Amino acid sequence: MMQWLREKGVVLWMVVLFVLYVGYRVYENKSDAAQLRARTLEDAVPTVAAVHPKPIAPTETIVLPGNVVGWYEAPMYARVTGYVKMWYRDYGDQVKAGDILAEINAPDLDAEYAQAKADLETERARYKLAEVTAQRWAALRPNHAVSEQSITVKEQELKAEAAKVKAAEQKVRNMEAFIRFKTIVAPFDGVVTQRNINVGDLVSKEGNLSTPNAKTNLFTVADVHVLRLFVNVPEAFGPFLQQGLTADVTVPQLANRHFTAKFLTVAKGFDISTRTAVTVFTIDNEDRALWPGSYAEVHLTAPVDRQAFTIPSTALVFQEHGTQVATLTAENRVHFQPITVSRLMDNAVEVAGGLSAQDRLVNNPSAALLEGDQVRVVTPAPGYDLLTDPESAQNDRFPENQARQPPSSAIH
Repeated sequence: MMQWLREKGVVLWMVVLFVLYVGYRVYENKSDAAQLRARTLEDAVPTVAAVHPKPIAPTETIVLPGNVVGWYEAPMYARVTGYVKMWYRDYGDQVKAGDILAEINAPDLDAEYAQAKADLETERARYKLAEVTAQRWAALRPNHAVSEQSITVKEQELKAEAAKVKAAEQKVRNMEAFIRFKTIVAPFDGVVTQRNINVGDLVSKEGNLSTPNAKTNLFTVADVHVLRLFVNVPEAFGPFLQQGLTADVTVPQLANRHFTAKFLTVAKGFDISTRTAVTVFTIDNEDRALWPGSYAEVHLTAPVDRQAFTIPSTALVFQEHGTQVATLTAENRVHFQPITVSRLMDNAVEVAGGLSAQDRLVNNPSAALLEGDQVRVVTPAPGYDLLTDPESAQNDRFPENQARQPPSSAIH
């Protein structure tokens, strides 16, 4: 009897355990089904990464080519014709005003000068003779030995000879002035930037005649303590070309150094072929680092009153309605907003109209997104957006999504 009861208890326990197991399995299947349904519904809502338009600085910068020239630059020519006797200053030499650069041998000019001095002595001798004659005829006036007409003629001849003497003296002074031009001197303190002559070259006021097909000046001397910078500035920058404007300047030979150019003056008119105005800046060059003739890159920055933003180029949507972006409403629904693109950059675009700083944009929007679709905003991985910091922005506005990541298809 006890054996039968023991076996009946074991069977009863086995039945109870089986019922519990079956109930657990039914509960677990229902729970998994509920979780699967919830996950399926959640995955049915697209996940997107949102970015914000980045306001651009209220300035505009353009880069223009410029030419650097000396404060003064004097190409020097000979005023007399002759042969180079000797030159004394070479390329790069520092000179003072009046320093001798070269001497010219002009034998024909020397001969003309000697002739002019001889002619002067002749005229002086004639003047002396006319003076003595006039005095003798005037001494005969009291005795009425000669007519008054004859005396007057002799006196006027004396005046004529005096005028001839003055003319001869002036001719000698003119020749002496030309004789001084045989010596080429520096017109001001500066540096010799060109020397286009050698000993024996034939030169004249037209330049070096030793190579007739390429006449050149003899020397060029430049004052480089301050330099002038010439830039052709487009019309859009015309209102800002005034005192106080500065430009950042770089030159190829000093790529790591920046120079500050100060506005000096501007042509009060635009070239009709280029629609630019010649603008002059000055650059201090006390250390003589800049050379005249340098090509310069001129960075001009001016204030611009406009509302423009930069967005990643990956946020653009191209449809039959034109260029758009997918914006997000407060309920995280998609709205396609037309925009006006003003400039294309490497990895971004500048938008001149259609956006505000508070807008949220879908970055890398899927082609399956439609107007009004519900989406779920998640925080992208670091480096997903190079223009803004979406991680901090999204964490501030949606802290519940800090641990979530967009699907790999949205990131890559």
